[in-house]
Amino acid sequence: MSPSTRRFLPRPAMTGYSDRLNHAFAYAAKHHDRQVRKGARAPYLTQPANVAVILTRYGRDEDTVVAGILHDVVEDCVQEGWTAEMLDDRLGTKFGSAAVALAVAVVRRRHDDEGVEFSREESRADQLRRIAVAPDAARWVAAADAVHALGALSADLRRTIDREAGWARAGGRDAVLAFSAELLTALGAGGWSGAIGEELQGLREEVGDIR
Repeated sequence: MSPSTRRFLPRPAMTGYSDRLNHAFAYAAKHHDRQVRKGARAPYLTQPANVAVILTRYGRDEDTVVAGILHDVVEDCVQEGWTAEMLDDRLGTKFGSAAVALAVAVVRRRHDDEGVEFSREESRADQLRRIAVAPDAARWVAAADAVHALGALSADLRRTIDREAGWARAGGRDAVLAFSAELLTALGAGGWSGAIGEELQGLREEVGDIR
């Protein structure tokens, strides 16, 4: 069985080089080719790369880090109508079904289970509901994504002269703070208390002080 098609077993820790992480970054780079971060000129790949760094910093296992790298790829596929079978066949065989399932558990969907399209508000509410019941490892992916988003927003706001425009690019100050508060509540549902939650709360407070 070739390395590109074998199923990967979960690994409790990462040391040294990982071909699977390298492959995941290469796949994400190809998928996000020519995309840039919203409101910035940085290549979009900086986002999954930072999520991976955050998860590694907290000592998460390889399945979780792979899910962090690929979660935006998975979200795009889900919004394009890929079924669970398609995701498993095209991504699970390359990167492991467990890693793909972690990403699927917390990404934003465009349609409900019956195929009815969500409004923007309904999509966000659906995402928060699913995060609240997601496996702990999947919550780490959602939390790391939010830590990067708020950390990058804080840096962007502090380096710009027109902070009002910076907030507008991010979707608005009130909307950002409201969603991050709802996300913290969803992450904490069922007693989950990853240390990353404290970092996320601190970043939310930091960003909220920037006007």
